[in-house]
Amino acid sequence: MHVNRIIADLHVADIAAAKGFYSDYLGLSTEDFDLGWVARYTAPGSGAEVQLVTRDAAAPEDPVISVLTDDVDGAYEEACRLGYEIVHPLTTEPWGVRRFFVRAPDGNVINVVRHRR
Repeated sequence: MHVNRIIADLHVADIAAAKGFYSDYLGLSTEDFDLGWVARYTAPGSGAEVQLVTRDAAAPEDPVISVLTDDVDGAYEEACRLGYEIVHPLTTEPWGVRRFFVRAPDGNVINVVRHRR
């Protein structure tokens, strides 16, 4: 799999309540990505980013990171071939991403995703 970038997914109880810390204190700005249950914050200029997640809207577990790739279908096939546990099947979600969740051998759940083109 070719990884384009990795984003930390932090669990928060309330995105609106957490926003002040991440935007005011850390200086991150909200992108055009806020679905209410997940929002991405980015550092202007550096591209450093983090996603705040209250509870994934479609999957049974929340991921700890999101791994962005152009070939999510190939990544899914490889994960299956290697026998990794698929936590959330390969799906094109209503908000436009194509993704699946895989459990790493250490127990962490990883969101492997291709964003809209």
